Amino acid sequence: MKSFDIVTLTVNPALDKSTHFKGLVPEQKIRCDEPRYDAGGGGINVSKVISRLGGTSLAVFTSGGPMGKMLEELVAKESVEFKAIEVQTWTRESFVAVDDNTNSQYRFGFTGGKILEEESKRILETIANFELKFLVASGSLNEGLSVDFYQKIAEITKKSNAKLIVDTSGESLKKALEIGVYMIKPNVGELAKLIGVERLELEEVNQAAKQIIAKGGAEIVVVSLGPQGAVLVTKDSYEFVPAPNVAKKSTVGAGDSMVGGMVWALSQNKSLKEVIRWGVACGSAATMNEGTQLFKFEDAKRLFEWLKDK
Repeated sequence: MKSFDIVTLTVNPALDKSTHFKGLVPEQKIRCDEPRYDAGGGGINVSKVISRLGGTSLAVFTSGGPMGKMLEELVAKESVEFKAIEVQTWTRESFVAVDDNTNSQYRFGFTGGKILEEESKRILETIANFELKFLVASGSLNEGLSVDFYQKIAEITKKSNAKLIVDTSGESLKKALEIGVYMIKPNVGELAKLIGVERLELEEVNQAAKQIIAKGGAEIVVVSLGPQGAVLVTKDSYEFVPAPNVAKKSTVGAGDSMVGGMVWALSQNKSLKEVIRWGVACGSAATMNEGTQLFKFEDAKRLFEWLKDK
């Protein structure tokens, strides 16, 4: 059994493509700049973040067709150790285009190809064969995967005493909470759905998060407040961190960067006060770069230093 401190799982990764153009005109050919390609998908992005912070992780993801091979090459260039699980359908693409005339960003996402039952079993068996401290299961589920897929992952980590961080939404997240996980990162709207209400005011977030914790759904609930920052809630603590004021160019990968920063900090045995600040610093730093580039280490470090006393 191989041993890793951090393993990330991405069942629905994407080959991210980004470009620039000038003027969006219907029914006319739009001339675009040379595209940039990045390896994308929740868990892959988390592993990239951990690498940029000087940590190590194993990225486990599905890979299919020529797009999957290109994805593997891009992950390798990020100095991230990985295990690709070959699947029959091609890895999906996502596309981000920025109109230089208006600085408007257009994001196009495609659904992932169908995962066969035997491929699903292979993913679960792969995770079960690792000895690990933290597992990050992040991103959407492909067609063919049951809504209780992350619940099955939670059962595996519970048996091995690993700490599971789940970053997804909807029914698949609810199912995982039935088993219990270590940490989740919903936004305010997602948190409201988890406790069965239409909406939450900011002053209600703490109590809503504690409802999930009291039921054994998660030990730590980090709630993203968008431009206002984030809060980290445990059974007996509440930590609010404001978002630093930065020049935003893209929000792509900001949530994944936040998760990556927090998981790295947890693996370094940092305090929860530092954990949430590293998360906000990395998430905010990611918005300073165009397209799907995530963040620069020096930006994240500078923002963390600014947040230390906030």
